Amino acid sequence: MVYTLIVTMIVIGLACGNAQEGTGMDQEKRFEELRRQMVEKQIRARGIKDDRVLKAMFQVKRHEFVAPGLQGEAYDDNPLPIGEGQTISQPYIVALMTELAQVNPDSKVLEVGTGSGYQAAVLSVLAREVYSIEIVDVLGRKAEEKLAALGCKNVHVRIGDGYKGWPEEAPFDAIVVTAAPDHVPQPLIDQLKTGGRLVIPVGDFYQDLSVITRTKKGLQKENIIPVRFVPMTGEAEKN
Repeated sequence: MVYTLIVTMIVIGLACGNAQEGTGMDQEKRFEELRRQMVEKQIRARGIKDDRVLKAMFQVKRHEFVAPGLQGEAYDDNPLPIGEGQTISQPYIVALMTELAQVNPDSKVLEVGTGSGYQAAVLSVLAREVYSIEIVDVLGRKAEEKLAALGCKNVHVRIGDGYKGWPEEAPFDAIVVTAAPDHVPQPLIDQLKTGGRLVIPVGDFYQDLSVITRTKKGLQKENIIPVRFVPMTGEAEKN
């Protein structure tokens, strides 16, 4: 029930702290109601069933991760620009990728493409540690500052080429990629634990959101839905 969801979110401890004050109580209540509607109408209604994911999507304040002029659109079912030719993904896609990653409280997660920091914040509520890589320096620094300000102490941000992963912290229980290469980067496959899942959009103009699972017998791949992400840059363009 919606009431149960809201009460639960008030009571449990937060992995990310409260947003900075200054927007006013009325506005925060309005954002909270919009966030509740987002979870119920955009996410739960479209098939996301994991209660932990639903609670994380309600908990993390998406309006904190968009430009001030776009905060009124923060809970719409759309991607939004964050500068440097990049976007913050629509809420449903963030929830879907998070559910597909099957993150648990002991998980060590790699995110490729920090962007605004929103997906990392959602993952931080669910995982033990999140390692996030952003190739665009200005976006990575801004996201790192935002995540720190919001109290996301278990998120580690690096400026670099996510194609190569984060080998010194591997292996990972889950890897979530938020930009689309035209092929699956081998370094990311190599950094998956046995039982780990790589959630990644793959393709040029036409892309599929895929899940690759490393099993004891090898790799299993499943295509989930067609998607549209910004292309992965850096090493991915050379290969």
